[in-house]
Amino acid sequence: MRYLMVAFFFILKLGMDGQSISIKDYERAISFTHANYYDKTAYNLNPTTFWFEEEAGLYFFEYSNWGKKYRTVDFDSYEVRDLFDHKKLANTLSVYFEKEILENTIGIYAIQKMGMNQYKFDFEGKSYLLDTKSYSINKEEESAEIEDNRLKELSPDSNWVAFSRDYNIFIKSVSTNEEFQLSFDGEKDNEYANRYGWFDKMEGENGDRPENFTVSWSPDSKWLFTHQWDTRNADKMYLLDWSKDHLYRPELLSYYRGSPGDSTMVMIRPALFNIDRKQEVSFDLPTQTHINGVSVYWSENTGQAYARYPERGYQKEYIKQLDLMNETVTTIIEETSTTNIDNFYFRPWDEFGKLLFLSERSGWRQIYVYDIEEKTTSPLTKGDYFVHELVHMDEEEGMVYFSASGKEKGVNPYYRMLYQVSIHGGDVQLLTPEPLNHSINYSHDWKCFVDNMSDVQTPTKSVLRSAKDGQILARLNEANVDFAIANGWTPPEVFEFTGKDNKTTLYGALWKPTNFDPAKKYPIIDHSYTGPHTQVFPTSFSRTFNNQALAELGFVVMMVDGLGTYGRSKEFHNYSYKNMGENLEDHVLAIEYLAKTRPWVDSNRVGIFGHSAGGYDAGHAVLAFPDVYKVSVASSADHDFRMEKAWWPEMYMGWPVDEKYNEVSNITMAGNLKGKLLLVHGALDDNVNPSATFKLAEALVRADKEFDLLILPSQRHGYTGDFRKYFIKKRWNYFVEHLLGAEPIWDFKWE
Repeated sequence: MRYLMVAFFFILKLGMDGQSISIKDYERAISFTHANYYDKTAYNLNPTTFWFEEEAGLYFFEYSNWGKKYRTVDFDSYEVRDLFDHKKLANTLSVYFEKEILENTIGIYAIQKMGMNQYKFDFEGKSYLLDTKSYSINKEEESAEIEDNRLKELSPDSNWVAFSRDYNIFIKSVSTNEEFQLSFDGEKDNEYANRYGWFDKMEGENGDRPENFTVSWSPDSKWLFTHQWDTRNADKMYLLDWSKDHLYRPELLSYYRGSPGDSTMVMIRPALFNIDRKQEVSFDLPTQTHINGVSVYWSENTGQAYARYPERGYQKEYIKQLDLMNETVTTIIEETSTTNIDNFYFRPWDEFGKLLFLSERSGWRQIYVYDIEEKTTSPLTKGDYFVHELVHMDEEEGMVYFSASGKEKGVNPYYRMLYQVSIHGGDVQLLTPEPLNHSINYSHDWKCFVDNMSDVQTPTKSVLRSAKDGQILARLNEANVDFAIANGWTPPEVFEFTGKDNKTTLYGALWKPTNFDPAKKYPIIDHSYTGPHTQVFPTSFSRTFNNQALAELGFVVMMVDGLGTYGRSKEFHNYSYKNMGENLEDHVLAIEYLAKTRPWVDSNRVGIFGHSAGGYDAGHAVLAFPDVYKVSVASSADHDFRMEKAWWPEMYMGWPVDEKYNEVSNITMAGNLKGKLLLVHGALDDNVNPSATFKLAEALVRADKEFDLLILPSQRHGYTGDFRKYFIKKRWNYFVEHLLGAEPIWDFKWE
């Protein structure tokens, strides 16, 4: 009797705390899918500005419940107005194309201003000319013969054409058609300029590689740079294409791809040619694997160039100056790290005799200046903040414009803001003072920029600003989510907590259903991606609905950035180096924190999903933290980094390959599974090969663990069309059934 009472109480508690599921819940979820809300019920979340090429000017789309408008700015008065008369244009288009086109659904693109009242635009794949004085349209005349320039490259002075023949490099005089052979040792599988395309697939084991052609001319047309690509000893990865209806056996596809620690990889040798002498010039530059090959960047100064390359393992980066006339190489920057050097960047500024580069040598990513004549390096910026990008270098004023985050006190450290500083030093000036995330789009003449400012809770405001001082010149448009608000939606809740180092503030966001009831207990789902090359905390309003659809089915959905992710201090980033198996520790702390501070979070019902590196997280969660995470959907995951493409694991797990790779592998931990796990992969995934998913499935079978497997035979790394819808439906229902404990609904409409 006692056991019956306990069972009855458990069933009663489930009925009180659990959420039922209905078709209306699915309909609300569908209304928050991107295809159904973006610029349909939620407008201008992330406006795109298009700059005219020939003169200062722009246009942008403005969406509302009326429809779509084309808007522009008068650069004399800074008045925002319609780009054209929509009704007149719709009538003209309707007559010209002999079909009804409404003024609020005009669909023309790639608009360019050709003169007073003259515009060029694309419509249904063809180009037309529009006169807005008479509202007449003419089809642009097409060239009778379109020349294919994919396999040749014209020199900047238009005197030479570079091309390849019989695996070697040739040039041809434009004026005389005389040809000159520059290289002579090219052969099949050791070819000049036929670059190794990352996704170049071959049919069968010995199929031909797709033809590519890649060279780089110096600005003065006196030098030519390319690589010799050696695939003779390179290993391949393989795929089986089961998706072609006319084939009744799978088609074998192969592609060159090295894995961590491989020595059998595509090798590339840098090759520089002197055009006057019609021969290659030898420089002391190394032949390396395709993941750390030498790149050459031309100087504006005749006879000079720069070479950049990392050592394998990414703990050392070189920038070398090439004296092309004297055929000498000088090391000017040697960047080192005891962990890794991620996203190294440099940019020559020949007008000032400087070279700017981004370095974390101080513990934060800052701008440094190398003086070419004095051979000295000094910091241009200093502080405990993170420089993301060198946006522009103004030659006339000597000003450097850059984006950074974490500089302003009291502002979320992930919000990017725009700054300027003189190349000669001095104070850093903030150009976008609003305490929000700023997405910048500069004009072609660099005199002004459009700033989309927002955060995940603050609707986007799009403004035109002066590049010189950031002054707002015009207000373009604003996001409108009135429809969602009227139907009970609120933006994601932002929260802060302390990381596993017991000192660092971490940030996350929570999506709740529109029918949220704080008296209920909700399962929590972790939407995870801990890849150390990025961060996922939603910084802009364009991402405000990202997880809303799943939340509508009765969940609270979380995104958080733990220690080890990108965009903060070097110390912060280093937590994941050789240690990606512990990246979810901060996620576990976040769930514990939320359960303590928000009584409606049920920490006994925790799910997780992720794609690619996030798929690794999802698989790892139920294997390394099985007492926390109960249900997982892991899609297109790199479950074992030894089976991944070489550069990514070698950057973050180190090189040579050591025991750490084995320790963090999901495959070696298969026996730990307790909860529910759905593995998903596209059979044609040429980014993250499906082999690791199959290998994990094999290990789970051997360990006698129940799991689910979905293979999408025609899909690559990202799923598209009906296959994406099928996958989303499967993921939704996996959580509905196994985490919510409800009976899922399969048949519903997506619109």
